[in-house]
Amino acid sequence: MSGRTDLLLLDTNIVIHLIRDNDIGRRVDAAFQIRHRPDRPLISIVTVGECLSIVRQFRWGATKAGALETLLRELVIVSIDSRPVLERFGEFHAWTRSIGRKLGDNDLWIAATAAATGAHLVTTDADFDPLHPAHIRRTIVTEQG
Repeated sequence: MSGRTDLLLLDTNIVIHLIRDNDIGRRVDAAFQIRHRPDRPLISIVTVGECLSIVRQFRWGATKAGALETLLRELVIVSIDSRPVLERFGEFHAWTRSIGRKLGDNDLWIAATAAATGAHLVTTDADFDPLHPAHIRRTIVTEQG
């Protein structure tokens, strides 16, 4: 796992687990001290869009949607319109296709944001495997630990 002092970028699935306050969310919060770090974790603006979609898809009520808004205010939202993020996106998009490992564009934007900021990506899935460890640093949090 990443050290407590590493700059973190949270994948969308981690944000959702934190909102749901389920086992994974509590373990991530405890392991990475999400709400008690000296530096606030980062998220890509893409994660904000994905979360807002989830609110609508699953018809979250006011309480859960409010919890999302509160958490979003506690995180640093990174835009994707900076040249470093755009460069990493272009690099990762071309490279993953050249090796036959197409990733979804949202995952590529999130990975590009992690790479451009030097942040350690925290996720629950293996979608970023083609980019780790050569291009990004990431930790996968699973049901088992």
